[in-house]
Amino acid sequence: MKIVTVETLQGVNYEELGVVSGSIIRAKNMFSDLGQGLKSMVGGELKSYTDMMMTAREQATQRMIDQAVKMEADAIIGVRYTTNSIMAQAAEVLVFGTAVRYKR
Repeated sequence: MKIVTVETLQGVNYEELGVVSGSIIRAKNMFSDLGQGLKSMVGGELKSYTDMMMTAREQATQRMIDQAVKMEADAIIGVRYTTNSIMAQAAEVLVFGTAVRYKR
């Protein structure tokens, strides 16, 4: 599955199938949160949070791909990511784009 952030595919004939999306809400681990709180006082990357958000993006992306596969799409164009704080201990990752099928 081709996934791109551009709005159109140059030199390719395709039909738009519709919007596809994937999301996940991830909560912080209470125990790693303690260590990250200490780290935030001295500065530097909060590695466990970085890893958590990378995993969340991968999972949300896979959910979007699964939706596009069900539509028999060949690609997803115009892909965008967004994050939202759901509550003090949780964040949502949302990914969306337009599923397209190549004209043969």
